[in-house]
Amino acid sequence: MSDTDPDIQTPPIPGGEPRPEQYSGEVVYIYAFDIAYEMAREPLPTLLGHPVAQFQVDASKRTPRQLFFYRPQMVRLPALERIGPNGPLRLERTVKLLPVGALSITVHVPFVDQTLEDLVNFHNLHFTNGISLSDEVLQLVEEIQHELRPHLHRPVTKLADEEAYTVFCLHSPRASAGAPDLGAEDWLATHRRPVAALLTEEPDLARLSDQEADESTQKYLSYYDQDLVVVDWDAALIIDDPRYIDETLYLMELANLQLAELEAYDRILDDVVERSYRDLAGRRLASAGGRATQRELREIRIDLARLSDELSNITKFFGDWHLARIYKALYDRFHLSDWHHTIDEKLKTLDDLYQLLQSDRNNRWMLILEITIVLLFVIDLLILFNQGK
Repeated sequence: MSDTDPDIQTPPIPGGEPRPEQYSGEVVYIYAFDIAYEMAREPLPTLLGHPVAQFQVDASKRTPRQLFFYRPQMVRLPALERIGPNGPLRLERTVKLLPVGALSITVHVPFVDQTLEDLVNFHNLHFTNGISLSDEVLQLVEEIQHELRPHLHRPVTKLADEEAYTVFCLHSPRASAGAPDLGAEDWLATHRRPVAALLTEEPDLARLSDQEADESTQKYLSYYDQDLVVVDWDAALIIDDPRYIDETLYLMELANLQLAELEAYDRILDDVVERSYRDLAGRRLASAGGRATQRELREIRIDLARLSDELSNITKFFGDWHLARIYKALYDRFHLSDWHHTIDEKLKTLDDLYQLLQSDRNNRWMLILEITIVLLFVIDLLILFNQGK
């Protein structure tokens, strides 16, 4: 009998109590890093000794003409075997390189016969050797950055904290739960609190308030009766056939990368603002440092305009209204609009500062010109006076 047979029921344990509902699927860890201001666009033949391929989205989807952000190079690394909190684990790793100087690493960890409560342990995954998954990913990123250094423009000297997102993918959960007539939305309604505890990494379900349970699971989307996506700010839940999960996962990976890039631009602007205040205090607009700061500001404005255009036209890339709805939920959860607003405000502050500096510089030049004109007039009078003698 197949695992999707509608006659499958959760067998009772001795005493008449039903067994906890168990599920199979995979946990997908998505990590985004900003490793440089920009990366050379020529294709790489290998990375860490493994062949690199061009990542392609579904050709049936509509795509924008300028695939600046969405055409990463991809390499699949050999799987690793580790011992996790619930037993042996297999780690399947994929690396994507983007020309904006960003790096995305996804780690797929399959699981079998786990309850929702068991899956809480997969947050911040630690192994029995004392090493965490985040530590292993960070070490991998450092190796990649070292190998890519000749291809990086202005590589970061110290990697910032990764932007991480955890996705729990359940395969055919209705049959596993022994509720063949229960739709995905009805399943969520009856499992709202366990799902909320899973997404918020709360091991004690009884301590979770109804308000938090409702807030954590309020952004959910379903297209067919058997699929479901629940989006929270730090984790998500996907219920679907394994054949159709990859598209949604890449959507989440993309949004996570955009958040990491916006955070990187925010850090860059913080440094530029600090230098601008020093320029303002020292009146060094005409100095080499001041000109370099202005040139860097112009580059940032161009890059942000391009990134903003991509975000504004995101539905063209997806070519699918349901995927666009999922992206909108991620956009809201990640507060991408707030990040854009913050960056725009900093750019406006920089514009105001440099307008002030430019105005001060112009005033000084006008004063110099006026003094020069007066001096020339005085010299002219002296010459005329001497000629009249």
